[in-house]
Amino acid sequence: MATINLYVPKMSCASCVAKIETAFENHGQSGQGDIAARVNLADKMVQVSGAISAEDAIAIVRSVGYDSELVIDAQTAAAQKGQDEAKEYRLRLIQASVGLGLGVPLMLWGLLGGEMMVNNATQQLAWGVVGGMTLLIMVLTGRHFYQGMWRAIKVKSANMDTLIALGTSAAWLYSMMVVLAPQWFPADTRHVYFEASVMILGLINLGHALELRARGKTSEAVQRLLGLQATTAIRIADSGDEEVEINQLIVGDRLRLRPGDRVALDGEVLSGQTLINESMLTGEPIPVHKEQGDDVSAGTVNSNGSIIYQVTAVAKDSKLAKIIELVQQAQISKMPIGRLTDKISAYFVPAVVIIAIFSSVIWYLFGPEPALSHGLVVLTSVLIIACPCALGLATPMSIMVSVGRAAQMGVLVRNGEALQTASKVTTVVLDKTGTVTQGTPEVIDIILLDSRLDESNLMREVASLEQHSEHPLAGAIISKAKLQSAGVTFSGLESIALSEPDSFTNIQGKGITGVVDGSHYSVGNIGLMQHSGVEDLSAYQHQISELASQGKTPVFVAKAQKLVAIVAIADPIKVDAAQAVLAMKNQGLKVVLLTGDNELTAQAVADKVGIESVFADVLPEQKQQKVQELQQAGEVVAMVGDGINDAPALMSADVGLAMGSGTEIAIESADFTLLSARLMVINDTLALARASMTNIKQNLFGAFIYNSLGIPIAAGVLFPFTGMLLSPVIAGAAMALSSLTVVTNANRLRRIKLS
Repeated sequence: MATINLYVPKMSCASCVAKIETAFENHGQSGQGDIAARVNLADKMVQVSGAISAEDAIAIVRSVGYDSELVIDAQTAAAQKGQDEAKEYRLRLIQASVGLGLGVPLMLWGLLGGEMMVNNATQQLAWGVVGGMTLLIMVLTGRHFYQGMWRAIKVKSANMDTLIALGTSAAWLYSMMVVLAPQWFPADTRHVYFEASVMILGLINLGHALELRARGKTSEAVQRLLGLQATTAIRIADSGDEEVEINQLIVGDRLRLRPGDRVALDGEVLSGQTLINESMLTGEPIPVHKEQGDDVSAGTVNSNGSIIYQVTAVAKDSKLAKIIELVQQAQISKMPIGRLTDKISAYFVPAVVIIAIFSSVIWYLFGPEPALSHGLVVLTSVLIIACPCALGLATPMSIMVSVGRAAQMGVLVRNGEALQTASKVTTVVLDKTGTVTQGTPEVIDIILLDSRLDESNLMREVASLEQHSEHPLAGAIISKAKLQSAGVTFSGLESIALSEPDSFTNIQGKGITGVVDGSHYSVGNIGLMQHSGVEDLSAYQHQISELASQGKTPVFVAKAQKLVAIVAIADPIKVDAAQAVLAMKNQGLKVVLLTGDNELTAQAVADKVGIESVFADVLPEQKQQKVQELQQAGEVVAMVGDGINDAPALMSADVGLAMGSGTEIAIESADFTLLSARLMVINDTLALARASMTNIKQNLFGAFIYNSLGIPIAAGVLFPFTGMLLSPVIAGAAMALSSLTVVTNANRLRRIKLS
């Protein structure tokens, strides 16, 4: 399904969001195609998916009063958006300074006892000049609000601009009428409110400037990811090396990666070796060794080695591009709690206008003198204080910050709804292999039963046989032999020289036999030892049982029909596994180990990391069944697996977390993709989800309380008790402050302490 991204710079409040989404919804319901639109006020982006052209999508947005731009290249669009916001920030500061530059002296004039009434020709002339200056400044500082109101009127709707424009215009028009025809008004109502108009615009512009500055921090994660994309690369051509733009590269091109350079595109190493810093993608600080046959990812940074690699994916298909796209989609996505807010906001502005007019009429008809002035104050204050900016920003701001923070941790969030569900998780189900363990078998112990043998030489000869075996444990023995011979050097471990066996036989299900350097070996399980006529193993039963209880697989090595060594192989447990399980328990989560491995090995691993609940010998389809059983028992389940083998269970779980693979399949299928191999990232992800929901609830509570209390106070419900009405200037300051508070509170998630 095609996806179109539009940038709508003039979106300003939750009612704007509701109007745009409703327009696309109505278009789809009219039988003109199955389309869906997601609007993010915080980023001013609209993502449209379905059978619709970019021209039609832009036309639909224009039909509700907004101009939009098609986003083609994310990096270019982000840079342009950054420039636009910086320009708007400077403009808003200038407008705020100009508005407050006139408004503050006028307000001080009134507060210090200056005459604010029009009772003679001199005062008419003086206030007429002030009125003219005020009108000029209103045009200079509030033109965007009045233009926004006019666009809304043309499409028969209303938005935040409508409230601001109506409120400030009402104050100015009333004041100007008092100046031009004071005889039309009772003597005690000839008060002017020019300072309110410019002060309100000045304060709201100041609030918007501060909001823009704070809002820019919410997209830092995506900006950082976009900044990882290299623009040029060194291509190896027949004529020699040449520096080219990455958009000129194709799959199969050979590129040279010099020390300190950034990997331009995804590729496979052809020659050379180096260390690659992948922390910007995975969050892991330790550089990763790369040699021939290894994959490298666009955006990662080379250390001090030099390699030649072959391009396997162009820029738009690279892992980095998919990550950036996923992060942006997640930031645009909505939570169920956010969709409710948008529905409320669709009716909010018209309701506020009705309340403001009704309240002012009540004051004019039944209020104390000067009733007309009181009615105007109420009308202006209600219109200004009710602007639903904070309400519209409450959810998307928190989502943007949370998704960005997660990306910095090496966690890709698929959508906002997954974030909300993850905050409710009660049980975490962990796959064993590749999740709790490293996923790569290693030789843990070598028990020599003949002291005359040299361990390194024995392992070299056994590895010479194992190089012809396809069994997964063979690789562990070969790697161990290489490590012993090479002294764990950086050289890629090629220094070992394996012998070619004189004979080799693979005995299915038991092991291998053969002759190396004139010696006959049998390497395998107990069945092979019996098959090969090796001596009775009962004398070693205690050692064998102890290895099994520790989750280690014993491989027996016999030389000339005599048992000479037991090689213990295991899949090592991740160093932070026990710490991560304890952290989950401390958060009140139940932890379950779910594996297809045997009961003895699974229990040994569970005991080491502190997991009490274990399901072993489970097939992939049975994993899904176990997850469903937990859900039926009332648990909200997070399933953590490798994103491929555990696909059925990941899909059935309330939240699926693909652990450590970072493969395209995992990125596309899981609710969360954990690029880091650390188990603590699971704990951090769930903690961030809970913190995000708490933050959203704080924002929504503050916004709802603000509007719920602000409108009645502006309407004058406290007047009978205090004798005071809320000044429109105070209302304007409060409205600007409410949005800034929401943005600032959301940005706290960037600094929240996890593990």
